[in-house]
Amino acid sequence: MSSKHATSNTHPAATPVVFEPEFIVQLKDLFEEKIVFNKVLGLKIQDITPERVTGRIQMKPELIGHYQHGRVHGGVVSACLDALGGLACIAAIGARHLNEEPLQRLQRFSKLGTIDLRIDYLRPCVGVHFDMHAEVLRLGSRVANTRMEFRGADGKLLCAGAGAYIVS
Repeated sequence: MSSKHATSNTHPAATPVVFEPEFIVQLKDLFEEKIVFNKVLGLKIQDITPERVTGRIQMKPELIGHYQHGRVHGGVVSACLDALGGLACIAAIGARHLNEEPLQRLQRFSKLGTIDLRIDYLRPCVGVHFDMHAEVLRLGSRVANTRMEFRGADGKLLCAGAGAYIVS
C-alpha cells in the first residue's frame, strides 16, 4: 500500500490546560474565605484543574451529627460535595474561556446555582479528616452535570454525589 493511501487513526495530543496562578489564588479565596459557610465548615481547596477539583475538611466538634458516635452530620457532607461540584463547574467554565482575563472568568461564578443534588451515604463518616473530589461529566451551555466523592482519611469511599448546576 502506498503512503498516500495510508490513513492514521491517531490524533494530535491535546495541549493540557493550565490555569494562571492568579486564577487559582482568587478561586481558592472565593471558596475558602468569601463563601462564609465554606469557612464555617473548614473547607480547604487542595487542587484545581479543569478536569477535577479536590478539597479537605478536618473533623471538629461543630461538624458532629451523632453525638454518641462522633459522625459527621449529613448536611456537612451534602454542603461540602455541593461546594466541590460548583467549584468543578467553575473550573470547567474557566478552561472553556481561557481567552478571558482571570477576574472576568471568576465573574461567571455569579450565575452558578444548584439545580439538583443527590448524595448517597454509603458508610458512617468518622475520622480525623475527609477528602473530597468532584469532576464535571458534561458542561453544556446552560447546565453542567457533576460527580463527587467524600472519602475518609484512609481513602475509603464514604459518600458519593451527583449534581446538576445552572451555569448561564
